[in-house]
Amino acid sequence: MGAERASNVLLYDNSACSSFSRQACLSSSVNAAYFQFAPVYLDVDANLEKVASQIPSLEVDLLVLPELFTSGYFFQSSKDLAEVAEPVPEGRSTTAIRDWAATLDATVVAGLPERDGEQVYNSAVAVQPDGTVDTYRKVHLYYEETVLFAPGNLGFPVVDVAPSGGPSYRLGLMVCFDWYFPEAARSLALKGADIIAHPSNLVLPHCPDAMPVRARENHVYTITANRHGEETKDDETLTFIGNSEVCGPTGEILRRAPQDCDEVGVVEVDPHDARDRHINAYNDVLADRRPDAYMTELRQRAEPPRT
Repeated sequence: MGAERASNVLLYDNSACSSFSRQACLSSSVNAAYFQFAPVYLDVDANLEKVASQIPSLEVDLLVLPELFTSGYFFQSSKDLAEVAEPVPEGRSTTAIRDWAATLDATVVAGLPERDGEQVYNSAVAVQPDGTVDTYRKVHLYYEETVLFAPGNLGFPVVDVAPSGGPSYRLGLMVCFDWYFPEAARSLALKGADIIAHPSNLVLPHCPDAMPVRARENHVYTITANRHGEETKDDETLTFIGNSEVCGPTGEILRRAPQDCDEVGVVEVDPHDARDRHINAYNDVLADRRPDAYMTELRQRAEPPRT
């Protein structure tokens, strides 16, 4: 385990492969990382350069960046949002992410404002080294997002990933406020996700303590890439809480970032650990579900009272 400063970013390596030497440590594990930083509002060039400056120092299989990392979050107007929204996969930000994925020989997950015709979505892309792009559009919109963005319409995707230097795994995508709704992570687990990538711009204080529960109740790894810093609109200031983290399938916090600084956190994870969803010899977190009972309760509540 080690930490070093690189370009004023704390680089934290919790993997068993010292000096990020992936070639010398090919195994059943995936080197998964978050990059926590403070995007500059509406300065896409600066934010892309911020990430690009870190790419040469990384040896990872999976890199997760924050929600809306290209644009900042607290939009002054829909006009500001329109200026930075981009098509996917044709936009310049997705093109840059493709370059990073190819350079790293890794999958990169990143949040950005996506323009599709007249609609703008709060989206995340998962870009693989061969240039394949999968898109998730945020389902659960938070606060003023509800008037700026269209709600997601693509469901919760799970992507098959086959790194050249490690094991294949299934990667699920959700964004920020999705954490508040257990159905989001559960949907991804039911689709076979081993790892959930979670780009975020968290302001509520509860998520860092909730994600270990999401990981445990679904027996998956979770990687939350949050931002830090503040943004102000009129007389209101949002403070982003940092605390990016990686959680393991038994609910342990494998790495948590500080609240108020840039950090790249790298953790070695084994996707196979997420595939045995037994709690004990008799119980399985997914197989023991009783959707029939849940739906019966919902139907009974929906039925009008008998007279």
